[in-house]
Amino acid sequence: MDADQEATTTPGESHAATPSALDGVEARPGAPKPDPIIVGDRITRAFGGLTAVDVEHIEVQRGVITALIGPNGAGKTTLFNLLTGFDVPNTGEWSFNGRSLARVPAFKVARLGMVRTFQLTKVLAKLSVIENMRLGATGQRGEKFWSAALPFLWRSQEEANTARADELLARFKLDAKREDFAGSLSGGQRKLLEMARSLMVDPELIMLDEPMAGVNPALKQSLLGHVKSLRDEGRTVLFVEHDMDMVRDISDWVIVMAQGKIVAEGTPHAVMQNPAVIDAYLGAHHDTDLSELDVEGLDAEAEAELGPTQTKRTHHG
Repeated sequence: MDADQEATTTPGESHAATPSALDGVEARPGAPKPDPIIVGDRITRAFGGLTAVDVEHIEVQRGVITALIGPNGAGKTTLFNLLTGFDVPNTGEWSFNGRSLARVPAFKVARLGMVRTFQLTKVLAKLSVIENMRLGATGQRGEKFWSAALPFLWRSQEEANTARADELLARFKLDAKREDFAGSLSGGQRKLLEMARSLMVDPELIMLDEPMAGVNPALKQSLLGHVKSLRDEGRTVLFVEHDMDMVRDISDWVIVMAQGKIVAEGTPHAVMQNPAVIDAYLGAHHDTDLSELDVEGLDAEAEAELGPTQTKRTHHG
């Protein structure tokens, strides 16, 4: 397939998959999947002397919801950026539907059917909601210099794009905001708009970066329902999230990162019970009653880590 062409496979059409496809998958880092849509090897990214991502092998199963979790600074968003062409790794190779994405820019990755949203929403505040939606469509003939002045060449396409945008706005309960400036929407509504806009290209894989961050609790259930509906349509979802209730509720598989590496994989239940994951994500004392903690011992540990100079400053500063 040419990099400039959109993916022609309809989500779920030729690669039907269900969460049960993961039943026989071994719960270990880099575990092979029956039908992976993403495969990556030896992906690294360093910033100065800090290695933010060091992933030996990763596979994302087609047609299910996979959660990517880990403590702050684990490298989750950086890995998202690398996979989608928003950043360039130091080493590594990765593919989408068997096609290498090395050196493929982000806009072409999206055209191939792999789209993402951002932790901080990227709506165009001074444009209306419907105009933001139209911008999500690809291959628009009216955007070309020579045809822009000839409406008969692109009018029907724009009408079709607008009709699809209106359908999606109704689905995401944003149709009442159609003519409002996108900048006037609440944080949760912007998340919905970004998710709806991503569907304008009819993607196979949708990558959501902390979809619940900054969302009003009243809108969370709506967002959860929309994420589940994407899987029900046969699409693949990969999302970064810190809300463990959400991870338990909607994910079929969980990949855990810590210090740039994948340290565990498995079903939500299995991962939540993994002692190494609990320590890495929640801390070694996560299940200890505060009254039972050896406070003096913890202080001694902290002082040993800080060193005598910093400890002295802490006590006398």
